[in-house]
Amino acid sequence: MKTVITYGTFDLFHIGHLNLLRRAKDLGDYLIVAVSTDRFNWVEKHKKCQIPDKDRMAIVEAIKYVDKVIPEDSWDQKIKDVQKYDVDVFVMGDDWKGKFDFLKDYCEVVYLPRTEGISSSSLKEDMRNK
Repeated sequence: MKTVITYGTFDLFHIGHLNLLRRAKDLGDYLIVAVSTDRFNWVEKHKKCQIPDKDRMAIVEAIKYVDKVIPEDSWDQKIKDVQKYDVDVFVMGDDWKGKFDFLKDYCEVVYLPRTEGISSSSLKEDMRNK
């Protein structure tokens, strides 16, 4: 069995998120998704989420491509997660290209193209401007 893992905030879930999860699942048999906690987003990323972490985790867990959801509490948990879950492929959007290459010592690292024209940041900006 080939295990894949990806990470994200998944605030204001949109088609770009769904495309990422579908393409990540296509790379293996079992997809683990780490969803950033509210604390991690606020303290480490300086981002305020519109949807609480428990709800974001429930939304992601309901997606048919996702086999397991775990919380992301820190930047440095990735190596531990890859080892703990015996991950074969680490996947992120290509806006992170090169940032996680240090994981190549532990698993394959793949950066997938983002869905053009959509992002949570652009959705939030559009809502602020209305």
